Amino acid sequence: MVAPADPDDYRSRSLWLEGLPSELTPRPALAGDGDCDVAIVGAGFTGLWSAYYLKRLQPDLRVTVLEREIAGFGPSGRNGGFVLGGLVGPAGVFGLHGAELARAVAVTNVAVDEIGEVARREGIDCGYLKAGALSVATSEPQWKRLQSAPGEGTLLSAAETEAMVAVPGLYGGRFTALAARIDPARLVRGLADACERLGVTIHEHTAAPAIEPSRVRCAAGTLRAETVVRATESYTTQLPGQRMRYLPLYSLMIATEPLSDATWQALRWPDGLLVDDVHYLFFYAQRTTDGRIAIGGRGAPYRLLSPIDVRNERNERVRARLIRSLQRAFPAAAQAQITHHWGGPLAAPRDWSMSVGYDRARGIVTAGGYTGHGLAAANLSGRTVADLILGRDSDLVTMPWVGHRSRRWEPEPLRYLASKAIISTLGSADRREDATGRSARRVIAIRPFLPPRH
Repeated sequence: MVAPADPDDYRSRSLWLEGLPSELTPRPALAGDGDCDVAIVGAGFTGLWSAYYLKRLQPDLRVTVLEREIAGFGPSGRNGGFVLGGLVGPAGVFGLHGAELARAVAVTNVAVDEIGEVARREGIDCGYLKAGALSVATSEPQWKRLQSAPGEGTLLSAAETEAMVAVPGLYGGRFTALAARIDPARLVRGLADACERLGVTIHEHTAAPAIEPSRVRCAAGTLRAETVVRATESYTTQLPGQRMRYLPLYSLMIATEPLSDATWQALRWPDGLLVDDVHYLFFYAQRTTDGRIAIGGRGAPYRLLSPIDVRNERNERVRARLIRSLQRAFPAAAQAQITHHWGGPLAAPRDWSMSVGYDRARGIVTAGGYTGHGLAAANLSGRTVADLILGRDSDLVTMPWVGHRSRRWEPEPLRYLASKAIISTLGSADRREDATGRSARRVIAIRPFLPPRH
């Protein structure tokens, strides 16, 4: 195991946070009792998008955001920077098919352009570039999965895929134009600044151990509000009574040094194009604004007693696997120095499906469960939360994830054993397929526990 990130050094938590040009000095903490119209717990994308749209729609609304660390500390400041449309959850879970499915997907796709529009309007320099996303298959089993996988996009032959990026051993690919590259930390920190310009109050270094109807209890005081929004994603599992709400999983990343122009020409990788593959333990990679490859993947070990822990943010075995993925998929960059390694926890509901809920009688709103696909989904949730609170009769509040409830995960140690079995099975399936070129049937046994991509 490599050394964990310094828990007191926010810049060490990711390449993106390290590269921020602005100071990360925490905003003042809540200093005593207070009141507002809407209290939001969590200054990640869900909480900040909710605050942003609430103030845009009703400027006189008093909105306060509480954050245990700093805005963007969690996955919002550490993720892969993939802004992708599409459902977060299987269509069957939401009961969608035909025209209803097409309508729901169209609603989610709006978020891709909406994020770019807000970045432009608010002057947020986050490297937003809508150049699409390419999934690549490098074996016959992967190609079969890609051809049958749900979602939008155009299937490409091996030659057509290779013309977009020089990945060896291609069988084919799928391209979607509905995707954009960003620097997530610059976006989330810029969004926090935009919220403050609109009049939102943000208290950092303010833990909220008790979220209750009409109030949030903090160490220094109680914040009273007509409506309380819980936007804590994987950290929800640290709240009383919520441990089994999500399965907190870690997605880890590495980044190379900035690559030369000659290397980029050899890779034939255009700026802004997002690339992932179709292994069970898949990688996802972007060309960063400063010319690096940032590549990530799943498979970090799950800790029984501390599923969310700074020690989980870096792992030598996952780092080595990501380096092998980098060298295999992008050999022109195989000798590049690895300069960064980081990770963050994501929230996986039991049915792998996001939800937005509003208990109007108790005045509590909840949103999250993005399973690592939260950049566009959090924007969608933020707009939905604002419409629900303000009583707006919009298409967003009629979507099937509004009011959806996922059942809780099994208690420990069953959840721990299941997570270990899933990672072990997926890893062995990848090794078999890579070695033999034949589909690994062992995945069938764990398919009910897998997200829809698999």
